[in-house]
Amino acid sequence: MRLRLDLGYDGTGFHGWAAQPGLRTVQGTLETSLARVLRLESVPLTCAGRTDTGVHARGQVAHADVATDALAAAAAGRSDRPPAEALLRRLNGVLPPDVRVRAVTAAPEGFDARFSALWRRYAYRLADTPAAVDPLSRTMVLAWPRPLDLGAMNAASAALLGEHDFAAFCKRREGATTVRSLLELAWRRDDAGVAVGTVRADAFCHHMVRSIAGALVAVGDGRRPPSWPAEVLARGLRDGAVTVLHAHALTLEEVAYPGDDELAARAAQARRVRVLTDGGSRG
Repeated sequence: MRLRLDLGYDGTGFHGWAAQPGLRTVQGTLETSLARVLRLESVPLTCAGRTDTGVHARGQVAHADVATDALAAAAAGRSDRPPAEALLRRLNGVLPPDVRVRAVTAAPEGFDARFSALWRRYAYRLADTPAAVDPLSRTMVLAWPRPLDLGAMNAASAALLGEHDFAAFCKRREGATTVRSLLELAWRRDDAGVAVGTVRADAFCHHMVRSIAGALVAVGDGRRPPSWPAEVLARGLRDGAVTVLHAHALTLEEVAYPGDDELAARAAQARRVRVLTDGGSRG
């Protein structure tokens, strides 16, 4: 059966999500713990969005395919609990404190943690005033030395919304498309005065959020006009003037999925390589 895992982690001590030989990763840690609890040699995981080294998650989603008898064996002695709930308790009992699984459920037919997702939502956090810099949140918030004009950043953000080829803000990967639909991009201040950028898209390519944030910060502190990020996007080439901001201020907050009857169709649609059908950007 396919299991859905909802989880969060502090990315500080991990070399990103994806398993890598000799490095501590979220995927590697979870797979090792699952295999131990289920008494299996390996339990491969697929996640909704691979996070980079240092990036955090509150709303990560993953799936694993597990034999029903293995799940039942892991729940042995816990007849008062459903097998998935018993697995959740045992899994959190062996996981380190910087990664926590909040729920384990039987996935509906057609569910794929990666391809069935409708969108992912990230938040990027910046403390741009002395009052907003909190040493207790330093692993999740980037201290910025100059005050930011969020009005100018929001004006620049509006021009990036819609479906575009985001090659100018992505680290290219062989054979991968950089066409994405940016559904939301807005900046506000939270109760502590921290500037929080909310970024929501159907999917993200490598370094996309941190590159866009870097371009917008250049607008916010007055180094570039609000029109500049859209000009970079239109050129379609990586610009050395765009700073890829630090990973530790980025958090995967939420992943959304369609109704159960639409999961398989969404997964099939997402697997298709995307191109801009009109040859240019669509807002």
